[in-house]
Amino acid sequence: MTTFDAVPGRWRLALGAGLFAAFAITAQAQPKAQAVASGLDHPWAVAFLDEGRFLVTERPGRLRVVEPDGRVGPPVAGVPAVAAGGQGGLLDLVLDSGFASNRALYFCFSEPGPGGNSTALAKARLAPDRSRLEQVQVIFRQKPKVDSRMHFGCRIVEARDGTLFLTMGDRFSRMQDAQRLDNHIGKVIRVNKDGSPAAGNPFLDRAGALPEIWSYGHRNSQGATLAPDGRFWMHEHGAQGGDEINVPEAGHNYGWPVITWGVNYGGGKIGEGITSKPGMEQPLHYWVPSIAPSGMTFLSSDRYGPEWKGNLFIGSLKFGYLDRVRLDGGKVVGEQRLLPDVGRVRDVRQGPDGLLYLLTDSSNGQLLRLQP
Repeated sequence: MTTFDAVPGRWRLALGAGLFAAFAITAQAQPKAQAVASGLDHPWAVAFLDEGRFLVTERPGRLRVVEPDGRVGPPVAGVPAVAAGGQGGLLDLVLDSGFASNRALYFCFSEPGPGGNSTALAKARLAPDRSRLEQVQVIFRQKPKVDSRMHFGCRIVEARDGTLFLTMGDRFSRMQDAQRLDNHIGKVIRVNKDGSPAAGNPFLDRAGALPEIWSYGHRNSQGATLAPDGRFWMHEHGAQGGDEINVPEAGHNYGWPVITWGVNYGGGKIGEGITSKPGMEQPLHYWVPSIAPSGMTFLSSDRYGPEWKGNLFIGSLKFGYLDRVRLDGGKVVGEQRLLPDVGRVRDVRQGPDGLLYLLTDSSNGQLLRLQP
């Protein structure tokens, strides 16, 4: 039996109530990462096209097709101007659930404009020859634009009802706005595929609140996915410590920056320096110290055996590994560090073949396939 901690040699799971408990996971052979493609410039998201091809975003503002043999194609034309720099650029990408017939896709990016920049959500159609985007339309813009290169959030998830969830960062300098409902900063929003507020959103009829908001009090989420039961899950960066997994409910407040399990960079309390407060939700799980999570997917296939099916997989930017998160009844009961030192894991997705695929974030980033 082996256990791990945030310090080398051990691991420790932080429960939402603030207690700690160690959970053992049976030791097993580490899977191997096979390079599918290399030479990608800070890749951020991967989607799966037909005939074994991939579509990958690069943060500087390029979209590329990767062939089944790993050849990286020229930039796809039609990507709008992005505010590339810092954490900004061309970020997440998902194919529409009807892509096979309509070739529609959605991507989010840091959009320049008066006042600075903000996260924007666009819809487009991929040309049949995959050389360009057509009918590009920005369907949602985070308000307000801010002069910042930080905390764009920007993960997209299509729900089973066809609506779109989009995570929005707090822009670092505007964290107090995460507690206000008159802006999109530090929020999860839910919109229809034309960008209009989705029916059933909790603040549709509240004066002074923006109707796209689904949940609030978030810091900076770079991972989101649907669980097997169709619920929306996300994780978000803490400051120094306090990265969280949350399952956002409509209208609920997730506390940032009033409550947090982290502290300011270099030390010192954040907000009121407390970890709980009535009316604010506790995370399902948190990490101290931070692992800097990015990318997130549930494994629905049995390609890696029955023990992994239904597990959650999350990349670590800070420590350069893939985190296998074992669940029981919707609660985290264990973790296993996979692919130690693989590099900064930016995205994690399950492919049509049931295997896991990763992107590593560097100037020579890779698309990797996790071999059983």
